[in-house]
Amino acid sequence: MHIDLPEKRYYGIGEVAKAFGVNTSLIRFWEKEFDAIKPKKNAKGNRKFTPEDIKNLKFIYHLVKERGFTLEGAKTHLKEEKKQSLSNFEIIEKLEDIKHQLVKMKNQL
Repeated sequence: MHIDLPEKRYYGIGEVAKAFGVNTSLIRFWEKEFDAIKPKKNAKGNRKFTPEDIKNLKFIYHLVKERGFTLEGAKTHLKEEKKQSLSNFEIIEKLEDIKHQLVKMKNQL
């Protein structure tokens, strides 16, 4: 899944939900369920997601929505095989980004 977010230090929950095509309530739910997602909160209580949080959300989205894992299965998978799975996921993500850029260039020709 390719997500178009500008490079920033922090992202609001609305931006993140829109980029993933899900409701903000799902992002808040995943935050409670998965320890890997730890957004910072400002004085008003608004969540601010870091690029690391976005990376973890992408991986969780991949496991749950694309591969069909249950929440418990995704939690177990994250705990047991985090380093191996993340490195494979990062490679796939980079290849998909390259593909997206090549398709974009092709369409411009």
